[in-house]
Amino acid sequence: MINYPNGKKVVKTSNQKNSNKVIKSKSLSNANRGMDLEHDINLSNEYYINAKLAFIYKRPTPINIVKVDYSKGARITDAYFEKQSTTDYNGVYKGRYIDFEAKATQSRTSFPLSNITKHQIIHLENVLSAGGIAFFIVEFVSHGEIFLMDAKFIIDKYYHSERKSIVYDDFVKYGHLINRSYKPRIDFLPVVDELYFK
Repeated sequence: MINYPNGKKVVKTSNQKNSNKVIKSKSLSNANRGMDLEHDINLSNEYYINAKLAFIYKRPTPINIVKVDYSKGARITDAYFEKQSTTDYNGVYKGRYIDFEAKATQSRTSFPLSNITKHQIIHLENVLSAGGIAFFIVEFVSHGEIFLMDAKFIIDKYYHSERKSIVYDDFVKYGHLINRSYKPRIDFLPVVDELYFK
């Protein structure tokens, strides 16, 4: 018997246990698809930092704290986003500033441009104009593939594409497949070397 926070008690039969596991794992993976990619990039960046290869960090989302509950330690109970965040990651590699956004999509055929906000595009344009390196890491979950795509390509599509998405075939043709490994999980630095340091 399982007691849930709303006070309801649920009794599972042996037949229900297996079918519920399948449904639960599917809904969790759909809900957390972007978080899985982010988690793996965070682990990869941690590996790069420990190996002193690159110093790339997850950019925190700026929030304004309104109310804190100190009765059980310091717990934020009310807050709001101060301003829109820019991109997910930034740092330094081989003396160059790096800035990138990580996205995941369940679609087999395309990556929706609606996943990118105008302020992110403007931010990446500013990075490029200042001589920095800017790109996207995009995971096609259903294909099990992760691509690094130069920001210039996506910026151009954002402004000039007649479609509201970038087709998967464009990622295959113009993007760069990132190898998965044990350590680091998403080894994107070899692709960065190939694109920006040759």
